[in-house]
Amino acid sequence: MTARIALFDLGRVVLDWEPARLYSRLLPDAEERERFLSEICTMAWHTRHDAGVSFADNALPLIAQYPQYETEIQAWSGCWMEMFDGYIDGTPALINRLEERGVPLFALSNMPSEPWPMMQEHFPLLKRFRHTVVSGDIGLVKPDPAIFAHTLEKLGSPSPGEVFFIDDSEKNTHAADALGFRTHLFRTAEGLETALEAEGLL
Repeated sequence: MTARIALFDLGRVVLDWEPARLYSRLLPDAEERERFLSEICTMAWHTRHDAGVSFADNALPLIAQYPQYETEIQAWSGCWMEMFDGYIDGTPALINRLEERGVPLFALSNMPSEPWPMMQEHFPLLKRFRHTVVSGDIGLVKPDPAIFAHTLEKLGSPSPGEVFFIDDSEKNTHAADALGFRTHLFRTAEGLETALEAEGLL
């Protein structure tokens, strides 16, 4: 089956998102910063935001446990946009080319719900997607098969084999593979360009 729809992850595929970018300012000591991000504000903790837990509710137990880091924990939400540095090099040009060819463009992101409206205003490219499934809006996160089923409904219920899913997480692409999606594990825009050409989308 040939793919006819492009489905993009956002963080580290379309948007250059790195929490360490913010914390390099707040915690200049590299060792302390690494400990903070690996033991306190971890990716497992952040995934609760992606699943729909509010920034405020998710911060409370951490602040109780690490009161000396209250400011830094609160900054995860208060300074959210400082984690971004524009778009991933080369990805916007590929999105433009796909759009010019009439390829339906959608996005599926593990993303907190609260900052999403602000992000759409800050990154106009995000409005080019016909629909974006934001995990925090629906309480489901990749790689749960349920979020892929929900996404297919939002795409108009195509066969999974008609959807080319692009993500930087191997566990997410493996989950999509198992459901019949065509997939690409994103590393660079150049690699994605080659994959899109092989799929006949470019």
